[in-house]
Amino acid sequence: MSFLTDWTDAFPQLWSGLKISAQLVAGSLALGMPLGLLLALGSASRLVPVRYTVIALVEIGRGTPALVMLQIVYFGLPEQGLSLSAFVSGTLALALTTGAYASEIIRGGLQSVPQGQLEAADALGMSRLSVLRFIVIPQGLRVAIPALMGLSILIFQATSLAYSIAVPELLSAAYSYGNSTFKYLSVLSLAGLMYLAITVPSSWLSERVERRLARHV
Repeated sequence: MSFLTDWTDAFPQLWSGLKISAQLVAGSLALGMPLGLLLALGSASRLVPVRYTVIALVEIGRGTPALVMLQIVYFGLPEQGLSLSAFVSGTLALALTTGAYASEIIRGGLQSVPQGQLEAADALGMSRLSVLRFIVIPQGLRVAIPALMGLSILIFQATSLAYSIAVPELLSAAYSYGNSTFKYLSVLSLAGLMYLAITVPSSWLSERVERRLARHV
């Protein structure tokens, strides 16, 4: 009964934190997914300097832990005269991480488009831009959707790292309540359940979408 009482008392504060987490992941995905598409296209560029520059940026983004990226954006950018709020810094940092990982997923999807379709488009005299717009990107993104959904779940979990730069998200709200009541076990257990309430159904949905799309591939 003690846990239930603690959960009832802590829930409003954690619910507010969960909404901040949702806003954080929504902003990160809204910026990161288009960035991932641009990086995926850049990594396939015929211009060697562009291709290798993009590949280097992707590898740096994937090799840098999300926590370090958060610290770089939040503490590093002000040194360059660009001061951002904690929420904006968290969104930008997670968007950069999202873009780096999404680019590899999208690149794999784009490369899955059958070569015969590209040859047919070339025989019809379609421009490279038209081929990308009407053939490669629509089919490639369709293949990449399940993996991108899985990445979105991981980014939602990574929002808990924004606690380190004082974004009042779910984990931060749990710590705040724990600091005032010293009931860390109960409140962190509730925070874990709230994360599970989002990630488990999302994982099921991702698997269902993957099976549904697989029937048409």
